[in-house]
Amino acid sequence: MTDQPQKIFDGHNDILLKLLDECQQDPVRGFFTPRDGQHIDLQSAQDGGFAGGLFAMFIPPEDGKTYEKAPSQTYAIGETNKMIRLLRDIQEASDGQVKICKSVDEIEDAFASNQMAPVLHIEGAEAVMPDLSNLENLYKEGLRSLGPVWSRENDFAYGVPFKFPASPDTGPGLKEAGVELVKACNQLGIAIDLSHINEKGFWDVAKHSDKPLIASHSNAHALCQSTRNLLDTQLDAIKESGGIAGLNFGTIFLNPKGVADSTVPLATMVNQIKYMVDKMGIDHVGIGSDYDGTGVPNDVNSTAKLPNLVNALRDGGFSQDELDKITHKNWFRVLRATWGE
Repeated sequence: MTDQPQKIFDGHNDILLKLLDECQQDPVRGFFTPRDGQHIDLQSAQDGGFAGGLFAMFIPPEDGKTYEKAPSQTYAIGETNKMIRLLRDIQEASDGQVKICKSVDEIEDAFASNQMAPVLHIEGAEAVMPDLSNLENLYKEGLRSLGPVWSRENDFAYGVPFKFPASPDTGPGLKEAGVELVKACNQLGIAIDLSHINEKGFWDVAKHSDKPLIASHSNAHALCQSTRNLLDTQLDAIKESGGIAGLNFGTIFLNPKGVADSTVPLATMVNQIKYMVDKMGIDHVGIGSDYDGTGVPNDVNSTAKLPNLVNALRDGGFSQDELDKITHKNWFRVLRATWGE
């Protein structure tokens, strides 16, 4: 072991929305100030090896409470632009410690320079016009990853509702606009994230996409029978495509009982990773924490505590080369293939 923590590229977090919601007077300052209940801040991230990842832009309910209904396009575009501006303001205020990245080369350079490397990701494509007329502009703004849906229907697909125990086979597949979205993302070099999509939608993306399949923050359904987790057949398809599934830290997606429980042990997280490695191989498993988007185990309830998971994986028999793959190299390979670098 070295004095420096293992560097981690994380497949999913919701810190941007959390800052806008809970630090309304100065969300930028909130990123640089450790705060109870917030998983990610710059100092904690540096202490724990959290070196970058896909920073989600999720659109909260337009009425403040109805998550099941997709928000209007105008509202979604406005909220997305707020989060893009927030991340840019964080970068500006960071004195070179944060660098928004648009390529794997940039991410690797940031890692080597001890800079945090956030990448813009849309979670639920409500901010994308159904005719895709603003998708290229979003790409120019820095968007490099997109989930067609969150767990609700929109113009492109049907999200998987949160149920336990239940199958992810909960509704129809991609809509016509969703098929066109997949093709356009392939052409531009935008990753397509399959977390939150239902099973038929997953298979439709697999049919129409020529890029690796990505489930940025989803676990194995065999160990926790949440609709949000992946069936063995889906894990097989991810492997076959050269893709990746990222371990979700959410206790409701880890706990075999499917209920929130902050005492879920590190062993449960290690078992999830071991299961996915056994099914897909070491090259197809990563981290997708869902930090600041859901309740996580006490042992990893801050980015400063990420070494606890790394040490548990090491104690569980993973070599340093395997840890490098799980914590960042697998993400780099998949994103490079997806972005056409």
